[in-house]
Amino acid sequence: MKEIFEWERVLINELPFEFLLEVIFRSSVMFVVLLLTLRLTGKRGVKQLSVFETVLIIALGSAAGDPMFYEDVGLIPAITVFTVIILLYRFVTYLVGKSKKFEAFIEGKTECLVTDGKFAIHNFKKESLAQDEFFTELRLKSVEHLGQVKNAYLETSGEVSVFFYPDEEVRYGLPITPQLFLQKNKMIPSDGMYACTFCGHTEPQKTGTAQCPHCRKSEWVEAIKTLRIT
Repeated sequence: MKEIFEWERVLINELPFEFLLEVIFRSSVMFVVLLLTLRLTGKRGVKQLSVFETVLIIALGSAAGDPMFYEDVGLIPAITVFTVIILLYRFVTYLVGKSKKFEAFIEGKTECLVTDGKFAIHNFKKESLAQDEFFTELRLKSVEHLGQVKNAYLETSGEVSVFFYPDEEVRYGLPITPQLFLQKNKMIPSDGMYACTFCGHTEPQKTGTAQCPHCRKSEWVEAIKTLRIT
């Protein structure tokens, strides 16, 4: 029958000390796996937390939780996991500070998603950010159409930052409110100013059909030029 505070069981759980080498190996592998997995999920996967912070929370949380509840998990292996994770964190932080390429790979870089009221299509495609999700972020910042936006950036934290045109420079733009955007159609019902629903390009159109000169798509919605109300 097991007794409480059997120190050999509490500290190492009757495993040979050589097992700590396996703990170090396992911890190193899982740290790298976590780091790469979270990096591949894109910025939105770790919104408001850096990749490092998220890895630390997951790895240290797991390492701390198991020895608290399970009697067959010794304290020394758990402490070894903590030590390895902190050392790996320090090492990766060192590499990030020394190499811009490594920093860009781990943390990503800020991408411009809107330029002069139009989508920067090449940058937008690189990010794991759906158009609807991006529109939601803009609406939360009181944006009604892209003609109000001079530049919008997806930051390394996953946040979207927006720079606006002054009222006197607001132009026609792609509406991003659902009730207007969902009126998109390949058939242009009447002459007027229209916006390409794929890239946000705006131009006068006549009744009928048309192809966007920028992205070659052919779905349009009537553009608007309302001022931003804050």
